[in-house]
Parts: sequence; structure tokens; C-alpha cells
Amino acid sequence: MARVLKEFKPARIAVMTVSDSRTLADDTSGDYFVEQLQAEGHQLAERAIVADNKYLIRAQVSQWIADDSIQVVLISGGTGFTAKNYTTEALMPLFDKPVEGFGEIFRMLSFEDIGSSSLQSRAIAGMANQTIIFAMPGSTGACRLGWEKLIKEQLDARHRPCNFIPHLSI
Repeated sequence: MARVLKEFKPARIAVMTVSDSRTLADDTSGDYFVEQLQAEGHQLAERAIVADNKYLIRAQVSQWIADDSIQVVLISGGTGFTAKNYTTEALMPLFDKPVEGFGEIFRMLSFEDIGSSSLQSRAIAGMANQTIIFAMPGSTGACRLGWEKLIKEQLDARHRPCNFIPHLSI
């Protein structure tokens, strides 16, 4: 008997860039996420550029996870070790369940490209109010790695053996 694949279910995705200097005119990582999610058939729900301030990041993400129409949040930036990087600290208190494997696998894959510098990536993911949140470094290369190697398949209901679609409010 042939296995029947589930149909694709588009998600409404919010995109955030954490930066004190980027604007919509030069946000290449945010542009990359928007192009890729739309190419896959998902919908852009909202887009924001937020200063690297733990409370501003947390406030925007909190608003999105409280909005039942947003199922996914993609974040670029603010995940490094510099004194102004607060994305990880902003997100951790919001998570109902962390997705530990995301950061671990992201760093493993990143090691192939940037070697031991991958240790300084604090990429993180978690579920909050039936919303999956992925945060990656701000470089477009890091966002490409996260999207192509991890996130894209996990946002496709046809991906086996499992994906995040059943856990979202779609």
C-alpha cells in the first residue's frame, strides 16, 4: 500500500531582525527569510526590526505569540557573545518548551563553515503558546543555514517522521 502524504499547510510567519543599525533598506537577513518563506508557500504575517534590547525583543515576541494568527517567529541577530546581544536572554523566559536540539545541531552544522567560532553562536528555539520561535545569528549565511538545513522541513506537514506543524495553531 502506498503511503499517503499529508498536504502542505501554510503557516503565518513573523520575521524579526535584532539590530541597532539595520533598516528595511539593508536588512538582507530579513529579506532572505521573507523570500524563502513565501517561496515555500507560507505567509508573511509581520516584519519588524527591533533594537538589541532584551525588553523590546521580549515585548515584540510576546505580542506575536499572543496573536493566534501567528504560528512561527523567525529571528536573526542578537545571539552572539558581545555585551549588546540579548536575544537568547529575551526568549528563554517565554518558552513553554525549549527545542534543545535546534541550537546543538545549528552549531554542529555551522562548525563545518566557520570552525570553532561556531561555539559563540547562541542560536535557540522553543515553543510558546503553540508558536515555534527560531533565533539565529544575524548573518545571511547563518539564516540560510538555519532555514535550509533545519527550519524549512520542520515547517512542512509532509516531512517525516515528524515536523512542528501538528504543534502549531494552524
